[in-house]
Amino acid sequence: MKVLRREAPFVVGTAALLVVALAALIFVVLSLTKSPSETSVPPRARPAETPQPATAERLFAPDSVWNAPIAATATLDPASAMMVAALGREVSSEVAEHTGPDIGTAITTTVYEVGPHQATVRVQLTNPTASWRASLQSAFNAVPIPADAQPAANSDSEMTIWQPSTDKLWEFFHTTKEADGWHAAWGGAIDNVSRSPGYYTSESWRGALPVWGATATSLPAAAGVITLQDIRQGRIDHALALELPDPRAGVWTWPAQRSDGTGTDPNGLPEGSRLRLDPSLNLDALHLPRLTLMIAQAAQKYGLIVRDQTHYAIGLYAENPLPLGKNPYYSHGVPAPAGPFQGQWPYALLARFPWNHLQVLTLHPCVRSGSPCEP
Repeated sequence: MKVLRREAPFVVGTAALLVVALAALIFVVLSLTKSPSETSVPPRARPAETPQPATAERLFAPDSVWNAPIAATATLDPASAMMVAALGREVSSEVAEHTGPDIGTAITTTVYEVGPHQATVRVQLTNPTASWRASLQSAFNAVPIPADAQPAANSDSEMTIWQPSTDKLWEFFHTTKEADGWHAAWGGAIDNVSRSPGYYTSESWRGALPVWGATATSLPAAAGVITLQDIRQGRIDHALALELPDPRAGVWTWPAQRSDGTGTDPNGLPEGSRLRLDPSLNLDALHLPRLTLMIAQAAQKYGLIVRDQTHYAIGLYAENPLPLGKNPYYSHGVPAPAGPFQGQWPYALLARFPWNHLQVLTLHPCVRSGSPCEP
């Protein structure tokens, strides 16, 4: 708060000085009579009248699949080399045609981090009377959505609400705001986000099912996203979500809980696959662009997790700029020179990524939808 100073000189009379002195004496006496608890606790440190729940510092538990570093001794899948070779062929084809790999921004779910006093609204779920949808509708009956919130501007129209003060997260698929309020075709909700394993389980919320979630794998849509904070701090302290054109059909692997894969290549990666860069690879010797190096360091320490299918290109996810009201990535339709991509198209940045040095961790295949998929 600014304090206004009086610049003009003024005269203080003797009587006024006596009044001021007397007031000061009274103040000192009263201060000495206060209890120790009143004088020893600064006003900002006193307990709030209504205690607030602990704030979650980041999404998901420290030992979740997104936040836990991968051990250098982690076992590799016997077919790792063949799967990496198939991925490498796809990368080469996309780089040659300038179609990918990509770093999606507009396709990423919008994420709104809201405060403890945000008013709640009901999100109407399509066909909520179905027995397996009723519990999700219950989770959607009171969601703290900001009045100006918008879903991602893509065909999935995903939107995520995160409230650290209550340690809760909601996400929506095919989200719309209509005259009678918010609607969603599907989605999920996670209570105790800071202790979540990073995928949907029966423990995610009261009545939760492993098939909850806005993505086709039940891996949360906000997971594995490169945030602008990551870019500002110069490092990515979590695993990265990876999307593929056609993940292997008919099977998925933990931590994915389901799949929409359509690929027929027996060496194709199934959704849920965890990859990491060879821990012995010297990244500094590759002289990578800044963002490419950050991605490579994260892939080496935390890994990549196949989360979605695109039908067109390989991709990573970066923070959606819609909630910011401006686009830091592009200016007049081209990558901004001072933006996160430093004036380069994402495919050029990812063309330098050492894809052929990836390794696939041991797969834990699942084929039964609706049943928990665990290692």
